[in-house]
Amino acid sequence: MDQGSYSSRLSRNGFVKAVTVAIGSIMGFVLGLPAIAYLISPGMSADDNEVWIPVGPLEKYPSGFPTRFSFTRTRVNGWEKTALSYGVYVLRKSDDQVIVYSDICTHLGCRVKWRAELQEYVSPCHDGHFDIDGKVTKGPPPRPLDRFESKVEAGNLYMKLNT
Repeated sequence: MDQGSYSSRLSRNGFVKAVTVAIGSIMGFVLGLPAIAYLISPGMSADDNEVWIPVGPLEKYPSGFPTRFSFTRTRVNGWEKTALSYGVYVLRKSDDQVIVYSDICTHLGCRVKWRAELQEYVSPCHDGHFDIDGKVTKGPPPRPLDRFESKVEAGNLYMKLNT
């Protein structure tokens, strides 16, 4: 046998090495692909930014008087899981008109409280005051209380939470 033809042939040892590398590569790909997908999937998932929150039956909220409602929502952002507390005031003006106000002062983000004796929402930070319709009556808040979109379906009140 001449030297040129022998060098182009694969030895038994070389063949075993090539097959081992090929099988190892296939196994690594098959096992690695799901692991990579698992690691990057939280960052690729779409997040729903609009959620309708059930606030309860409409008769739970008396007409002409702000009623506080609070709830906690868990939000998953990638690998981070966060529980956020929300508070709102529901003002039922009539059977078909319901307004949902945030309980966060627009000045420094403190939680306002409805003070029935004053007929106002009062912020403990810097003494901000808002009337029953959320408009600023006194203090440093730069704008009225934020409103949430609401709807009534089958006697139940829902509010739209934009996250």
